[in-house]
Amino acid sequence: MNVLDLPDLRLHYLRQGGGPPLVFLHGWPEWSGVWRKNLPVLAETFDVIAPDLRNFGDSRGAEARDVAHYVSDIEALVDGLGLDRFGIVSHDIGGFLAQDYARKHPDRLAGLFFFDCPHFGIGPRWVQGQQVREIWYQSFHQLPLAQELVGASRESCRAYFRHFLGHWAGSPDAFDGAALEDWVDNFLKPGNLTGGFRWYACANDRRLKAVAAGGEDHPPLSTPAYSLWGAADPILRPDWQDTLTDVFTDIQLEQAPGAGHFVAWESPDLANARIRAFFDGRFALS
Repeated sequence: MNVLDLPDLRLHYLRQGGGPPLVFLHGWPEWSGVWRKNLPVLAETFDVIAPDLRNFGDSRGAEARDVAHYVSDIEALVDGLGLDRFGIVSHDIGGFLAQDYARKHPDRLAGLFFFDCPHFGIGPRWVQGQQVREIWYQSFHQLPLAQELVGASRESCRAYFRHFLGHWAGSPDAFDGAALEDWVDNFLKPGNLTGGFRWYACANDRRLKAVAAGGEDHPPLSTPAYSLWGAADPILRPDWQDTLTDVFTDIQLEQAPGAGHFVAWESPDLANARIRAFFDGRFALS
């Protein structure tokens, strides 16, 4: 187990391989284990590093104060590991954090690779039509009752995560029984349900602003980027990928046929090939 001890956090991360460094930022409902189909393959070419976000997986520390607190953990990780220039591969909320990090430290980044992720170009589409029914959990997770209900038993935890892994994937059997039990094991670790749910309280003000006003007044990011989005994602809809061109000045867009929200898990061969090709080119230009 790799651990970086910070003043208010014991940050766990996976690391293997050699070559140019890539930092992998997971989403919810995930932890570093979601990259298990990607890291061994990409470690043949890159130094792959996959942390557990604050109070996800095996990282333990003080409760996150806000989104900037998570970003500061990423800053501490890359500084602690001595990474001068690196790429980020991210998914879901990890993609939101990657964007915030890129606004602060563009010169540190060789490139950004995104799977399906929230961004301010989505705007009010979050709550238009039937989509508002899909985001119920973002409010539920902010209730003290959420941890009590989901964590009441192994059965209740299994039922909760079975819903997301089955409904959000392009195929309901993308996560088999063994994978589901891994997810239950992870989120039943002390503090993990609360830690994961905490993100939604930290990000809520910015989420509401994004829905109401279409986001925050940031200039477009100039860091070269690539987006591989699940063509069958019901929570971060594939048609929402289009306005990433409003967020980035240099981004390539592609959709993964048949994949839902978890592209790196559902379509690992495609994901690994695109990550390798994108960063091979980016580091060659560095």
